[in-house]
Amino acid sequence: MANNTIDPSLYLSNYTPPERKTGQQSLGKDDFLKILLTQLQHQDPLNPLEDKEFISQMASFSTLEQMTNLTKTMEKFVESQNAHLILRYSEMIGKQVEWKEETVSESGETVQDTKQGMVKAVRQKDGEIALELENGQLISANVVTKITIPNV
Repeated sequence: MANNTIDPSLYLSNYTPPERKTGQQSLGKDDFLKILLTQLQHQDPLNPLEDKEFISQMASFSTLEQMTNLTKTMEKFVESQNAHLILRYSEMIGKQVEWKEETVSESGETVQDTKQGMVKAVRQKDGEIALELENGQLISANVVTKITIPNV
């Protein structure tokens, strides 16, 4: 004879759905409009939303939209600046560069040495510019303290 009992762990009430994650951490303008429309639809007809409150919420929405547009504009500006960054640094190819490099002496003291090298190529990765020298060494463009035209 078969056992017709159901394991309690199989009940739907014991099921915990996986946590749903969205890519957003904050409310956007679409979310704000949905909240405003829901608020208007569910307001008490005998005590409707006052004009001042409605105007205040619309002003908040307008401010949110302006901030969103400003953020998008700034992101585009930064992207365009990074795209042209390597072109600006390409002028350093064939130039002599000088930079300071900290080393630790045998006595344990930190010593700053001045180093020099001829720029052979310019590289860009993740918005950072690196200069490739003729000896194969890579240095950050941020550490350069002097640029000169080499004597021919």
